[in-house]
Amino acid sequence: MRRIRPRRNPAVPILLVVAAGAAGVLWMWWDNTANIAGTEAQVLNAGRITGILAGYLIALVVILMARVPALERRVGSDRIARWHAMSGRYTICLLTAHVVLTMYAYAMQANTGFLAQTIDSVNTLPDLGKATIGTGLLILIGFLSMGFIRRRIGYDTWYHIHLLTYAGVFLTFWHQLSLGTEYAEGSVGRTVWYGLYGAATVLVVWYRVMMPIRLNLRHKMRVEAVVEESPGVVSVLITGKRLHRMGAEAGQFFRWRFLAPGMRFSSHPYSLSAAPRPGLLRITVKANGDHSSALRHLEPGTRVWAEGPYGAMTASRRSRGKVLLVAGGVGITPMRALFETLPGAPGDITLLYRANSTQDLALWDELSVIAEERGARLMYAVNSPDGERPDISAETLGRRIPDIDRHDVFMCGPAGFAESTYDALRGAGVPARRIHHESFEF
Repeated sequence: MRRIRPRRNPAVPILLVVAAGAAGVLWMWWDNTANIAGTEAQVLNAGRITGILAGYLIALVVILMARVPALERRVGSDRIARWHAMSGRYTICLLTAHVVLTMYAYAMQANTGFLAQTIDSVNTLPDLGKATIGTGLLILIGFLSMGFIRRRIGYDTWYHIHLLTYAGVFLTFWHQLSLGTEYAEGSVGRTVWYGLYGAATVLVVWYRVMMPIRLNLRHKMRVEAVVEESPGVVSVLITGKRLHRMGAEAGQFFRWRFLAPGMRFSSHPYSLSAAPRPGLLRITVKANGDHSSALRHLEPGTRVWAEGPYGAMTASRRSRGKVLLVAGGVGITPMRALFETLPGAPGDITLLYRANSTQDLALWDELSVIAEERGARLMYAVNSPDGERPDISAETLGRRIPDIDRHDVFMCGPAGFAESTYDALRGAGVPARRIHHESFEF
């Protein structure tokens, strides 16, 4: 069996750098604090600490929104999205604590009420009025991003509201320099803060604005055809110039915008469902919403605007000669591309496809041809005629693939399917480090 050297987890050094940055921020506070004796000073400094940590996290939140390829491809877009969401929650908590603690300390110093002091501070302190508006925007975005609310808002609506984060960051930045003792004119802290926020701005402008413009002007993509693959599932064939130079790999995805009526302002992530070719890309999409349902009506020649490629679920994650690909529903799209391109001897590559019925096995004919040509194994698991779900347990996987514990596993599908399959794989003896999964439920 061929042994492939595994890649190290890139998340560990990144998290260490982030922790070191937080420690540096706290040192800035300590170096600029002469005395914290007394209740008023303690409350005020607690407000300062939460404020500078919030400022630091705000910059990280923006960097995580920048779609930096080095992060997206090595760490994974789904993990980056989780980091972004987690950092946003911490930021909102720190911002709230900063406002409450600081205004309470000012009120104690002035011997006045909390609300009266807050109004007075907003009206008199430099840049605090702008910061109040910015903080309100960030808190509103955080509120709308809560799971039970987010699920009730359309993706496009939520996405465009989320872009107000940039306005919130801009409005809150200036009061940090005006009022923070850590950022006095000519101080190291002021230079560091300009550098941190300047770097975040450059990354966003370059990777979210300039690079997509360059990519789309260079490759000039258009819809060639729309093909129905199975009930509710269509493939969109996209042509363009020198598409092989986009650097896309099997297992990756783009964020697609189709310049057709009603779709121009919608950008959605869809995986490549076939290996990239010099003049052709293909995505395969199941109708799960307004945008995905509208794809079947695209006309040939429709202009396409894409951002990417993104995603870390590529062949570079592989660490073993034998590979099991597990797909649930439309999660077959990146698995089909990997099934075609992953190198391996006959019998090294296995694909297990889970669907509700045989009619829902999209791309099955293609998969069968690939399996025959490569000597790969192709299996499916569908519901019984009476609707009973198939058994995908550790025992079943162990019987069907006796050496499963010596496989790398690539998996894509709905969240519930992914969780249950992950548990089954772990029960069958597959180490967690060899189970590769990327979610596209952003």
